[in-house]
Amino acid sequence: KYDSYQGVIAYVRVTDGAVGRASRLRLMSSGARSDVLEVGYFSPGPSQADTLTAGEVGYIATGLKSVGDAPVGDTITLDRRPADQPLKGYQPTKPMVFASLYPADGEGYVELREALEKLRLNDAALSFEPESSVALGPGFRCGFLGLLHMDIVQERLEREYELNLLATAPSVAYRCITTDGGSLEIDSPARLPDPQRIAEIHEPWLDLSVVTPDGYIGGIMELINGRRGEYKRMEYFQHRGRESDSGAASTARVLLEYTVPLSEVLIDFHDQLKARTQGYASMDYSLAGYRPGDLVRLDVLVNGEPVDALSVIIHRNRAQKQGRDLVSR
Repeated sequence: KYDSYQGVIAYVRVTDGAVGRASRLRLMSSGARSDVLEVGYFSPGPSQADTLTAGEVGYIATGLKSVGDAPVGDTITLDRRPADQPLKGYQPTKPMVFASLYPADGEGYVELREALEKLRLNDAALSFEPESSVALGPGFRCGFLGLLHMDIVQERLEREYELNLLATAPSVAYRCITTDGGSLEIDSPARLPDPQRIAEIHEPWLDLSVVTPDGYIGGIMELINGRRGEYKRMEYFQHRGRESDSGAASTARVLLEYTVPLSEVLIDFHDQLKARTQGYASMDYSLAGYRPGDLVRLDVLVNGEPVDALSVIIHRNRAQKQGRDLVSR
């Protein structure tokens, strides 16, 4: 976490050696160096100590001014006698959902930039870069870990910094393979190259698992199949709870496994899943990789001019219906 006086405070487990207040540290992924301001342990609140040794869990006040210099999962080592390689298991956080944020009045760009910079002090997973829209003016293209992360950031910007924001529809990162053999990471539809330069567009897919009472299987299958999901397997878990007063056996639980495009579960999928199962179903997912798809960019024209902030990347079979729905609104 970030402290105004001590900078970044890292919660650590010491694997080997010892660290004390006279130590100088190095973060192995970022290369950042700093002198230790304070070390201690939790009992349960923070309590200062002279050193932390191997096997102990505690905290280190590093004095670093950016949380991004000490990402979660990184390895801290001594600067004068560094470790040869970091501990296994660290993976840098990678945004999975992207959306653009614009000030509603057009004059709050500076305030929005300052608010995002302050939020990133305590949230290293938030990424943003400036962008400009013909229709909405200057703003920021932001990367989030997921929809919940996006909602929290937007809510904090509006409540804590009293900003009035416009947000574009969330999207995912695509990989565009060009005709010359190159590869581009596309996190915004406006950055998609001309169609004649595109050989393939790859989209991220998920391994999706849903656990539900067996009475809702039909509705769940209909929902996932309508989101371009591909069936993998189904497994029954016989629940041996006590019988009801009428003598009927308890309802069995079922595990459904699918692969489904990430873009198809971004918007209202979880709400639809809960609605069709009266709240009884639960879901889990993990990234399965990228697959090529028949994807196109759908542009929305206002007064004959395309509005880049309203463009979306969508499967070709759904583009016409999506366009008609937008026009009808």
